[in-house]
Amino acid sequence: MKDLWKKSASEIAGLVKSGQVSAVEVSQSTLNRLQEVNGKLNAVVIKTHEDALRSAALVDKTIDCGEDPGELAGVPITVKVNIDQAGYANTNGLKLQENLIADQDSPVVTNFRKAGAVIIGRTNTPAFSLRWFTRNQLHGHTINPHNSKITPGGSSGGAASATAAGIGAIGHGTDIGGSVRYPAYACGLQGLRPTQGRFPAWNPSAKDRLIGAQLMAVSGPITRTIADLELATKAMSGSDLRDPWHVPLPYEMGDFPRRAALCVNPDGMQTEKSVEKSVRQAAERLKDSGWEITEVESPPLQEPARLQAILWLAETHRVGTDILEKEGDPDAIHVFGEMTKLSPMPTINDVLDALQARLGFLRDWQIFLEKYPVLICPTSSEPPFSDLLDLEDFPRVIRAQLTQVGLPLMGIPCLSIFTGYNEGPGGKIPMGAQLVGARFREDILISAAKEIEVRSPKIEIGEP
Repeated sequence: MKDLWKKSASEIAGLVKSGQVSAVEVSQSTLNRLQEVNGKLNAVVIKTHEDALRSAALVDKTIDCGEDPGELAGVPITVKVNIDQAGYANTNGLKLQENLIADQDSPVVTNFRKAGAVIIGRTNTPAFSLRWFTRNQLHGHTINPHNSKITPGGSSGGAASATAAGIGAIGHGTDIGGSVRYPAYACGLQGLRPTQGRFPAWNPSAKDRLIGAQLMAVSGPITRTIADLELATKAMSGSDLRDPWHVPLPYEMGDFPRRAALCVNPDGMQTEKSVEKSVRQAAERLKDSGWEITEVESPPLQEPARLQAILWLAETHRVGTDILEKEGDPDAIHVFGEMTKLSPMPTINDVLDALQARLGFLRDWQIFLEKYPVLICPTSSEPPFSDLLDLEDFPRVIRAQLTQVGLPLMGIPCLSIFTGYNEGPGGKIPMGAQLVGARFREDILISAAKEIEVRSPKIEIGEP
């Protein structure tokens, strides 16, 4: 069977389980695709070819023995270089961590393996996973396979670039300020930021994170189809006692009213006309499926974004800027300097006040999402940025990313959904919208996303 690398995770798992193809065949096809296009993209920066083929052979052996290989049987995936995978460096895009070799898998990797997935490579991230663009001194610059003029997003830009180009059916990303949702948006994919606690995660190679990151940083999947997003969500939810924040809840959490709120300018966001059109298209497509849509004001985002930055940056401020200077990555130094202008080093009272206020904002959002189980809003107020725009005009970039930064404070799930392509300098400009839901109601977001997906243009594989 030709071009197995083009198939979705759902298709591959079905073919492998039924014996129509072997997991080794799928892995080899995807590794061939990686070899063909990754040189132009620099999406996968640490290759795991031998381990991938061994893992695939193990999946085939499991099936031959009549045992269940898992819901992701033989599905080729990538994982980001900022999570632990035994035997490989967790670089986080840093020269300082080039030799930080993990001695055990993170819960994220463990759950993927339990589900039968095959890890074919580790994907790029900016230094410190700090940007919505993907470049660093250790691994280099990652390119968007649809259009080299625009960013592949960040910090999971490598994951999105790889998935968009057919290097794996699922890309693992992380998100504390949009690092799953924005790369999915920029590369024309589907991306889920789950509820904090839905997916267990932990890096044994590092100290436990400070409280802000514990409350807001999550792992999430990036895929070419919503069915694959759902499959990955179920696989990544497996219980792991190494993460005390994990909440072992079922995927389906009960019936819900098919009502959605539409807000194209949440909390004063200055949304461009082309983005507004995409957001309204998502709402119309959902309405066409029988959902009730009401255009309303959203709960606050400006103040949550300010508080999120305090909690997000407190960890870096506490460590100090010495590590930035020691790494010497000019992009990271610039971006951190710009962020510090907006959010200087907080006092202990600033941090305590932010944690106290967080509860009130979460209450506001929970009440809102009880009435409207889905909010449809922009992923960003602009189409995907020209590449490296943050080095030229950081204030413009941060203004556009209000929903990326504000929503993680509450720890609620968000889904970046593809709606179509525009044409622009360099080629295609992917467009999309964002769906927001109540805690642990990923099932609602995915249900709504399925309805939008079937009424939207088909996602195309990028050819760099």
